[in-house]
Amino acid sequence: GKTLCAIAAGYEQVLGGSRTFKSLIVSRPVHPMGRDIGFLPGTADEKMEPWIAPIKDNLRFLIGDGTKSKSTEETLNHLMEKGLIEVEIIAYIRGRSIPKAFMIIDEAQNLSGHELKTIITRCGEGTKIVLTGDIEQIDNLSVDATTNALTIAVEKFKDSPLAGHVTLVKG
Repeated sequence: GKTLCAIAAGYEQVLGGSRTFKSLIVSRPVHPMGRDIGFLPGTADEKMEPWIAPIKDNLRFLIGDGTKSKSTEETLNHLMEKGLIEVEIIAYIRGRSIPKAFMIIDEAQNLSGHELKTIITRCGEGTKIVLTGDIEQIDNLSVDATTNALTIAVEKFKDSPLAGHVTLVKG
């Protein structure tokens, strides 16, 4: 629900009536839940597909009927080829400057404060960043309920007029 709500808001502001932003960028950290299965054969895109599948599932739901129908896939591929929608792993964000984008960092509870700072500094002029996550679902053993990026961001920005925080109590 959290990811879908954020992607729907971004989709509307990039492709809807307001067209406030030039692109929708959705990214998430790569932290396995439980035991990692190790090396995967294939190209980088093929290896990353399991990590970005939940994001693409939400986009398919918004674009079409939620399935991998030919028309939904064609529309999603077209939007991605035009650069209106980007789906990528956070590891590839370093070195970028991203202006006028609606940027969603999904599963932010699995990031450290340092990683979040690196991501936030990638935002160029006119970019909005939205963090989603649940501190009850931390998969990164290096952070906990008080040291993860989501908790840090909420605390650091709680008095800022430039930020907002929403807690969903029911899914």
